[in-house]
Amino acid sequence: MIGQLFGYRGRLSRIPDEVWSALSSALTPLARYPVTDRDRLRRLAGRFLTEKTIEGAGGLEVTPPMQWFIAAQACVPILNLGLDLYRGWYAVVVYPGEFHVPSETVDEAGVVHETTRSLIGESWGRGPVILSWEHTLEGAGAPWGGSNVVIHEFAHKLDLLNGSANGMPPLHRDMNRKRWTGVFTAAFEDFNLRLDAGVALPCDAYAGESPGEFFAVLSETFFMQPEAIRGFYPGVYGLLRAYYRQDPAGLASGGGPGLAVLDRELPGRP
Repeated sequence: MIGQLFGYRGRLSRIPDEVWSALSSALTPLARYPVTDRDRLRRLAGRFLTEKTIEGAGGLEVTPPMQWFIAAQACVPILNLGLDLYRGWYAVVVYPGEFHVPSETVDEAGVVHETTRSLIGESWGRGPVILSWEHTLEGAGAPWGGSNVVIHEFAHKLDLLNGSANGMPPLHRDMNRKRWTGVFTAAFEDFNLRLDAGVALPCDAYAGESPGEFFAVLSETFFMQPEAIRGFYPGVYGLLRAYYRQDPAGLASGGGPGLAVLDRELPGRP
């Protein structure tokens, strides 16, 4: 483990050079960035680790390499926005795999049934971000897929700054709320028509669940497979580019040798 390599297992806000190099080439979003942006992200992730705890649950021991792995991805959406957008909450909780939360459903007769839901990630408005470590590993560097549970849940955090996860985060002053609503609504409706017809989709079908999930799924795909969003919904891509103040499709794609290093250092990688 990297924590043992550096002689202790406490939380580090200064990500070691060797580890950062591995992360930068292994994680799809990071691999796209030029060196100057990677350096800024490294500093931002370090600040994130001084302000937030990343702790294990369900028997999982979270080591410093796991903290760096999560923090680096959590800061991708706010690279050009600032850490202040993650204000008002203090913890990331990580389970080994899927976790279960209580849920209620109402049948056609109006009877309430108590059940449980299995989740791989969850964000609370003023509470923690909750992640599955198994799924955090699965999506982080896969060049063939657009999923990334860390970016997904932190996109929800940004959306929740307006009070609810409805697909409308607080926009910058130079952005038009009416245009955002019109473009996203049209894309959401088109997405669900495609979903019903069984034709090609630009991202995970879960985006069709609600406008809030549409924003979160398209956000993760924006950073993981930006060409897919730009190809299907150029208007949405333009709005996400304006909101995140990043243009990942305009950067060279990456990913590569760092995976071999992380395979040795992160629990759960084969």
